[in-house]
Amino acid sequence: MTALTYRGQTYAPHHTAVQKQSVELTYRREHYNARRMQAARDLHPQLAYRGVFYTR
Repeated sequence: MTALTYRGQTYAPHHTAVQKQSVELTYRREHYNARRMQAARDLHPQLAYRGVFYTR
């Protein structure tokens, strides 16, 4: 265990490290592409008034 020394004082960590279960991340192409398309639409929303579309 390492100790920290600062201006002559020795400090020890107040907590111990917690071992967590690792999580494997997955890539789902359809979900990723759907989110990308949604984000692109949110950048340039289209407004419709009486059948006429306006781009903001």
